[in-house]
Amino acid sequence: MSKVKNAAEVATLIKNGAIVAVNSSSGLCCPDAVLAAIGQRYRIEGAPRGLTTIHPIAAGDMFGTKGVDHLAQPGLIRKIIGGSYPSGPSSAEPPLIWQMLGRNEIAAYNVPSGVLFDILREGAALRPGVLTKVGMETFVDPEQEGCAMNDAAKGEPIVFRQNFAGEDWLYFPSIRPDVAIIRASTADERGNLTFEHEGAYLGAMELALAGHNSGGIVIAQVKRIAKSGTLKPHDVRVPGILVDYIVEAPEQLQTTATPYDPAISGELFRPLDSFRLPEFDVAKVIARRVARELQPGWAVNIGFGISANVPRILLEEGRHGDVTWVIEQGAVGGIPLLDFKFGCSSNAEAFVASPHQFAYFQAAGFDASLLSFLQIDKDGSVNVSKLTARPHVTAGAGGFVDITSRARKIVFSGYFNAAAKLSIADGKLVVEREGKIAKIVDKVEQVSFSGKRAVAQGQDVTYVTERCVMKLMPEGLMVTEIAPGVDLQAHILDQAQTPLLISSDLKVMDSALFQPGSESEGQQKRDAA
Repeated sequence: MSKVKNAAEVATLIKNGAIVAVNSSSGLCCPDAVLAAIGQRYRIEGAPRGLTTIHPIAAGDMFGTKGVDHLAQPGLIRKIIGGSYPSGPSSAEPPLIWQMLGRNEIAAYNVPSGVLFDILREGAALRPGVLTKVGMETFVDPEQEGCAMNDAAKGEPIVFRQNFAGEDWLYFPSIRPDVAIIRASTADERGNLTFEHEGAYLGAMELALAGHNSGGIVIAQVKRIAKSGTLKPHDVRVPGILVDYIVEAPEQLQTTATPYDPAISGELFRPLDSFRLPEFDVAKVIARRVARELQPGWAVNIGFGISANVPRILLEEGRHGDVTWVIEQGAVGGIPLLDFKFGCSSNAEAFVASPHQFAYFQAAGFDASLLSFLQIDKDGSVNVSKLTARPHVTAGAGGFVDITSRARKIVFSGYFNAAAKLSIADGKLVVEREGKIAKIVDKVEQVSFSGKRAVAQGQDVTYVTERCVMKLMPEGLMVTEIAPGVDLQAHILDQAQTPLLISSDLKVMDSALFQPGSESEGQQKRDAA
């Protein structure tokens, strides 16, 4: 019996009340055609109803890949458990899924992406669940919010505090999906899957195992179908014995707005001079200062935001290759990409499965992480996951909690406050108008990273902004450097909603950071003078 079906046919196989796990990262590896067919069936037939959907990383985005928004219809989803959610600019209309969870029409949870992969893996092996320290003393912890994103979720807890061998742990019961929906590049007629045109594997194998071993069905969307026996066994990442149905979608995008780029899938290595370098502005100054925290030979994780430009800073300064970049979607090495292609890398050295990458992160196998912030509070805690005024601006926590839970060194970067008018003149920062929204606050709206826990664990935490650098100390936040042209009292202390400590050895940030051209060029000019 052929495993090949069209999207409409596989949509009819999903039963009311099913638990459906989806492998995706925004537009990367998103099985959008299958999700669209499920949504279309519901509009016509009113089925399937009452689904629980699981997305370790967001399925879809706000820029052309709808993903989970195909399913965001009243009655179709009852519960959603996501590591992250579609996100975009504050000026845009929120995605339908955000509107539904905001109205409490569905129970919604934000679980660390790596932990979600762990939960599915434990379900695949018929083990009872996950004991982890990831998320303790953050919004993940039931002593705070227990991952619940709305009131509808609070009545159905999915995480518990558990004492085991004399220690407190977070316990997540395992989940056994009825349906797993994954995506690859090629399937042969037996369902063997290869990923030669993809920028990542994400958790395709883990979701397929979970769906199969739970007695459910595994649906694979692919770009093309090959004859049985023609795929090289070393290229097969998910064997056909785990795949029940194949849906051919020849027009599937490699990632949002990218039909196909061989450099993303590692089939071509781009010349280094083909990468766009950031223009000289305040954000570049911050990224330059962040880059100075790195040491040659390090493996460094990178997140979305200002820090995403640090690889290009190293490229411009002739330091490309000093560090190896590692991102949660699975790429190791190369140059992480920006905008619609975030989560992909060009010229990568290797692709590993996201669950393996998260195991690496959760145990602090890497050297440093470069991340952003929405808010920082007096304890050094950071919020990246909740902005009540416009919730869809943040995707939720994603892998942030997995990455920061034990990381040896973390560098957070961002603007000191929101919407300030800033410029640079004569090697100095100019604050033309202060922002109206403080980002250094007494208490963050949601604890995505616990400063108190970081101090207890001895983590090295630095916060880089355009006007100062701060360090997390046992006593609180300490200003260690200020930008040239900045007034400590007026531009820093008065703009923070919580008292800041001042280093007894307060330094001025290197003026070279505030000069156009590469820092190496600036140093050559200074040497010549």
